Amino acid sequence: MLEKIKRLWIDIYNSEEKLDELIQFLESEKVEDNISDKDWYKKAVIYSLYVDLYAGNFRNLTKKIEYLKDLGVNTIWLLPVLDSPLMDQGFDISDYYKIREDLGTNEDFKCFLDVAHQNGIKVIFDIAINHTSSKHPWFISAKSSKDSKYRDYYIWNDNTEKYKEARLLFKGMVNSNWEYNEETKDYYFHRFYPFQPDLNYKNPNVLIEMIKVLIFWKKMGIDGFRMDAAPFLWKEEGTNCENLPQTHKILKIFRLALDYVQEGSILVAEANLRPNDVVEYFGNGDECHAGYHFPLMPKFFLTLAEKDYSHVLEALKIENTPEIPDSCRWFTFLRCHDELTLEFVSEEERIKMNNYYLKDKLWTFREGEGISGRLYELMDKDIRKVLISFSMLFTTEGSPIIYYGDELVIENDYNFYNKMVEMTGFKDSRFLNRGPINWDYVENKLNDVNSKEYIVYNEIKKMLKVRNDYIEFFVEKGQIIPVKDKSLYVVKKRYRDRMMWAFHNLTNEDKVVELKKEGLDILSNTKIELLDLKPYEYKWILFE
Repeated sequence: MLEKIKRLWIDIYNSEEKLDELIQFLESEKVEDNISDKDWYKKAVIYSLYVDLYAGNFRNLTKKIEYLKDLGVNTIWLLPVLDSPLMDQGFDISDYYKIREDLGTNEDFKCFLDVAHQNGIKVIFDIAINHTSSKHPWFISAKSSKDSKYRDYYIWNDNTEKYKEARLLFKGMVNSNWEYNEETKDYYFHRFYPFQPDLNYKNPNVLIEMIKVLIFWKKMGIDGFRMDAAPFLWKEEGTNCENLPQTHKILKIFRLALDYVQEGSILVAEANLRPNDVVEYFGNGDECHAGYHFPLMPKFFLTLAEKDYSHVLEALKIENTPEIPDSCRWFTFLRCHDELTLEFVSEEERIKMNNYYLKDKLWTFREGEGISGRLYELMDKDIRKVLISFSMLFTTEGSPIIYYGDELVIENDYNFYNKMVEMTGFKDSRFLNRGPINWDYVENKLNDVNSKEYIVYNEIKKMLKVRNDYIEFFVEKGQIIPVKDKSLYVVKKRYRDRMMWAFHNLTNEDKVVELKKEGLDILSNTKIELLDLKPYEYKWILFE
């Protein structure tokens, strides 16, 4: 591994400068490799949450592990938890080695990790590797003087003419990728908000610093890292500064460094791209372990709105979702902390999606290229649609992600939105789906068998239990069956000589399907020959 690191390093920097320092550090950190299940992420059911909004702090989150285990979750994805002024909900990091004070101490975090692991739950967390907060000590020093030790940790220019082909990621909210610095009378580069200055990976010290950060948290017990804004690491004049070859080499070095110290940690590529481009972040199974299948999210919504499975079928065709290395995995989802992205649909589909799901102009994101909002709100507050969406997610492809509160049909939080707009000065519609959970209210509803919260929570819990009981089917890739009736969404999964078929009625009418032979409805544990599907009902049938 060290030889591979050396070759990549020289490819990037055209010298061995600082290489000895990195090698000595990795050799000093190496531990005995005793990880038994290195492919755990292929069986993952992931629950994504903000610690403060979900439980307040890590001590309280530790108490919620029993709730998550009971639901059927085996992996927790923590949205940003490192020290931050919270101008972008933690994606602006001011100290890479410290848990945010409002969430607790590093010791509280270690206790949380230990309890999670004792309960068979892995933990992934977000780390912004492309940029820091403008409140980070490196940047405070860098912007104060051109002679600062940390000046070259960031990107500076006398004007805004450099990297002109780099697109605006926050179109409509940010007008330039350059921000003027009064103290040194020049400009610094940022791809996101002005308070998130980009790191300069052309300085090898930056790469070494970030490797040290990953190793620090790995040794504390973190099982994986979501590499936030990974496509933007390397900047080169005359390019769009995205997905450049050097970026991939840097990620390979991150992977090799972690594996050298001890295998078992995963890297998740936060690459908001089409699958044909995301696969580049898998390399040959030597870069990131997992990546997000962003286009599948809007295709699920289109499929349900138009009662037509062909949207998902098209998204999963080999020309749109290519084969990936055996050691890699797609992470799939209905909703997340960001918007329902419409970047990867056609212009006609974008118009349709806004017509179907933009129920309030306040929900729009990036001038029509996305829709914010909670799943329950987007699904017309119809729990049948919520549940059939989860069944489609759980049976179709990859390792599923549940966004916190969606199992409890949480609604948009307008109070939180207004609070964050006032705090940040940005009308970011994503704040609508980032509000806190009121646990007193939730616990009351979970004790009411007639409440929508009880019904949805327990149906999802049942699906996840069955999924785990038959996990061998769900590790395998599913196949959408192109049946004549477009409003019947059917997924086939095979394990050896057994098959599992998931049937979904996308309509508001009853459907009857005659099976060729008797099967076992594994959600109700009953044998069945005639499939009677009520409106928006789904059934998973096992054929021996």
